[in-house]
Amino acid sequence: MPTSPTARRVRREPPQFRPVTVVRAEARSTRLVRVTLAGNALVGMPVPDPAASVRLLLPSPGSDELIVPAWNGNEFLLPDGTRPVLRTFTPWRDDPESDTLAIDVVLHGAGAASAWATRAEAGMPAALSGPGRGSAPAAGASSYLLLGDESARPGIEQVLAGLPLDAAARVVIELDDAAGELTLPTRAETTVDWRLRAAGDAPGATLLDAARAADLADDVGIWAAGEAAGMQRIRRHLFEERGLPRPRAVIRGYWKTGSAGDSDASPE
Repeated sequence: MPTSPTARRVRREPPQFRPVTVVRAEARSTRLVRVTLAGNALVGMPVPDPAASVRLLLPSPGSDELIVPAWNGNEFLLPDGTRPVLRTFTPWRDDPESDTLAIDVVLHGAGAASAWATRAEAGMPAALSGPGRGSAPAAGASSYLLLGDESARPGIEQVLAGLPLDAAARVVIELDDAAGELTLPTRAETTVDWRLRAAGDAPGATLLDAARAADLADDVGIWAAGEAAGMQRIRRHLFEERGLPRPRAVIRGYWKTGSAGDSDASPE
């Protein structure tokens, strides 16, 4: 029997939300805030793989009450039929028996998560779902190229920490504002290049330039994340124009220009 064109695709329900509260919020730079969350429900939550993700549920705008939405087979909805405020972030967590987890929020001004992180204080409610799958470049490469914008900086730091100690790595991070630059833990064989995106350039423009200039040796591994359209341009360049084998690169769109939540620059 043919499927009705209006039939709704049923998707697997994501992991249940775990209630948490804000413990503290610390400015890591003028554009980056690390928010630490805690709750008994976090005990037993698996330690995420490098560059994994969690969904963060926030109170609706204008409210301090957190309402957990219901899954309708396709999306989360609040009792009144509206969509909840959900954003996705790279989590920092080292111990599955700990009751804390941290996320880094890039401050872009207008986004719901940016506004929340700016005023975050101890006791504010939230909830977390996850973790989602991680993303790390293929093992065994002798050198790596890591590309990302500010939203990808936590993922870059985690991927970098997981690379073999004897592997060389080049990191290129695109900024909208020079104030977003901060110290990134590195090793002897790592170079870090912070690039300021010029006014009027599309997100990811400097990262595409770095990909175009890269020496794609036989054993280089590539990891890239950032604005979705910018990542698609990097995919086309690497896979279609230069013929890079797909297993040698991990490329992820973390946010979309013009979509709800784009100002939060959060992973998809």
